[in-house]
Amino acid sequence: MGALGKPQRQHRISRLLEEQPISNQAQLVELLAADGVISTQATVSRDLEELGAVKVRLPGGIFAYAVPEHAKDRGGSDDHLRRVMGEFVVEVAHSANLVVLRTSPGSAHVVASAIDRAGVADVLGTVAGDDTIVTVCSEQVGGAAVAAKMAGLAGLGSTLEG
Repeated sequence: MGALGKPQRQHRISRLLEEQPISNQAQLVELLAADGVISTQATVSRDLEELGAVKVRLPGGIFAYAVPEHAKDRGGSDDHLRRVMGEFVVEVAHSANLVVLRTSPGSAHVVASAIDRAGVADVLGTVAGDDTIVTVCSEQVGGAAVAAKMAGLAGLGSTLEG
């Protein structure tokens, strides 16, 4: 197959990252080569950056690249947000117009990005650390209502703290 254009190569990289955990760029270069796509580590590094790929901690403590859904679907979707929230969010709490989400270690930025890209109503913005996200909500709606929605998306139901 040889050299592909950047869009086709990046599509294959996204597909590979979805199909299996890939922990380093050399591994990705090898998998692309096995798929008939010749690429260098430098090219793969640029592709990962352009795709918005980040390393996330998977169950078992290993790190692997992941492409946040917003890089593939700029509109964001409730299904993707629900999937990300259900996979990584372990606790939801609120105070006034703030919602605090706790995630598994190293996953807060993935969840915050999904929230930002989904354009959740009444969420003004997010700030992510390693395992904690602070979500600023509109004053008119307040944190309690948004926290209830977030807990529902995460499949946590009534585990809200306030």
